[in-house]
Amino acid sequence: MKWSLEGKWIASGFGLSLLLMGVVSFISYQNATQLIYSGNKVKHTHEAMKSLIDIFATLTDAESGRRGYILYGERSELKRYNQAMQSLDAKVKKLQQQLADDPAQQQQLKRLKFLISQRVELSKQSIELQQQGKSTFALQASVVTRSNQNRSQIRETLTQMQTREEQLLQISVRHSQSNIHNRMLIEFLGTLLSFSILLGVYALLYQQLVKRQQAEATQRTLAQEKELSELKLRFFSMVSHEFRTPLSIILGSAQLLAQSEQQWTKEKKLKNLHRIQSSARSMNQLLTDILTLTRAEAGKLEFNPELIDLEAFCINLIEDLQFCNQPQHTIKFISQGSCTHAKLDENLLYSILSNLLSNAMKYSPQEGTVFLVLSCERDAIIFQVQDFGIGIPSEFQQHLFEPFHRANNVSKIVGSGLGLAVVKKCLELHQGEISVESEVGVGTTFTVRIPQTVTAMVKSKMNCSE
Repeated sequence: MKWSLEGKWIASGFGLSLLLMGVVSFISYQNATQLIYSGNKVKHTHEAMKSLIDIFATLTDAESGRRGYILYGERSELKRYNQAMQSLDAKVKKLQQQLADDPAQQQQLKRLKFLISQRVELSKQSIELQQQGKSTFALQASVVTRSNQNRSQIRETLTQMQTREEQLLQISVRHSQSNIHNRMLIEFLGTLLSFSILLGVYALLYQQLVKRQQAEATQRTLAQEKELSELKLRFFSMVSHEFRTPLSIILGSAQLLAQSEQQWTKEKKLKNLHRIQSSARSMNQLLTDILTLTRAEAGKLEFNPELIDLEAFCINLIEDLQFCNQPQHTIKFISQGSCTHAKLDENLLYSILSNLLSNAMKYSPQEGTVFLVLSCERDAIIFQVQDFGIGIPSEFQQHLFEPFHRANNVSKIVGSGLGLAVVKKCLELHQGEISVESEVGVGTTFTVRIPQTVTAMVKSKMNCSE
């Protein structure tokens, strides 16, 4: 499959956007992992600082117990001292585990353990002197001096270790803040770039859509122009054919009447005159149909409804058609119900029914019978034109009301293909409907339904009664 340039740009844009979102997601994941690590480190540092404070507090408590025992000789103070020193070992081990990853703190911890063991030894000497009754100032002075020095060294070591942990805590907090800031910046830039890429892809897609719509519009215009050209070609072909035949008949008949020197019988003269009249009427009907369709397409076909006597109208129409077409077919009129008057446009109704009846006679066998049935519903007038002619194939029925369309079984029967198109246009002005039922070789029935308001129907009946 060959990709267009726009297609490549769109695919590249989507691919780059997905890649960018993947990179941003990976960086965000790493940043989140670092934040979790930093949080754990802050927690670990906080626990180490708490352990240092506990060790200092325990040493202070042990010192208080030792002093209380030496000064007052109370056994409870000695017990207090022993309990504090026993808990000190566990706290130092805990601190050693917490500082296992920091070599500098390990060095400080070794020094602290040495100072604590030294302090334990000094405390033991002081307690032994108290127990031996040698608690004079001279004997205790040297122990007290060394004990004070040891306490100062322990306090200094603990302070240094605490300071180190505070520095590590600040570093972890700054690192966490930096990670959060970088993560927000990366996500913002990633979102902005992804949005820009997707916006560009959308612009390309929109441009493609506009181009496609323009191409489709151009294709539709070309198709319409082609259809119009074909329609014009069919129109001129039809007109030339439909006019050539009656004109030839008129010219031939006129020449026979004018050039013949022999005495013509009245019957032969009337026959040629009827041929001339029939051809002229065919040309006139064709011109009328073309003019009606042209006016309808231009929206200038007049619609002037008025109350008309339906039965009288139908009878007059049948007389006109039989007079024009000679008594080759019989048209039977059937009126059902009390539909005597209706509000319709007489000229348009004449075009509707005359075209339907002319077609019925045209496609019926010689001496055949055509029925025109008038009936009514509560809010509509219904006309039915029924013949027993050649019928219409089902595949052609959906195109019946399009100009110049004729079924493939019409053989050599002349026709323009405009009659039913005229019927459709005239019915549209009446807001009416037309349906067809047909079977090849059996016949065809056209049903025309023209709506009427109840008021108009009542008025019609009142006029009839008057």
